[in-house]
Amino acid sequence: MSGIHEFIDNEIKNNDVVLFMKGTPQFPQCGFSGQVVQILDYIGVDYKSVNVLADSEIRQGIKDYSNWPTIPQLYIKGEFVGGCDIIREMFQAGELQQHLQENGVTVRGAA
Repeated sequence: MSGIHEFIDNEIKNNDVVLFMKGTPQFPQCGFSGQVVQILDYIGVDYKSVNVLADSEIRQGIKDYSNWPTIPQLYIKGEFVGGCDIIREMFQAGELQQHLQENGVTVRGAA
């Protein structure tokens, strides 16, 4: 396992919710990353963010890791959930909140 693969693996396994994104939650560098941040903030879930723009190896590594070609990527309890479109659809259907709660992740803003 490469160093980058190991880093990604550790982040995903050691944090309940991990968002690999372009930029930071405070300053998203792409609209899709920003949308996922808004959704996570809205439902009130704690998450770890990893800025893929800070390291090109991570940016490529996460795509290889998940076999998913785009960023952002959301992981919940070690499982790849999806990118912006999937997260938005799940959120609108109430499935994202449910998925988080079923995995034992506290959702403060869940109605």
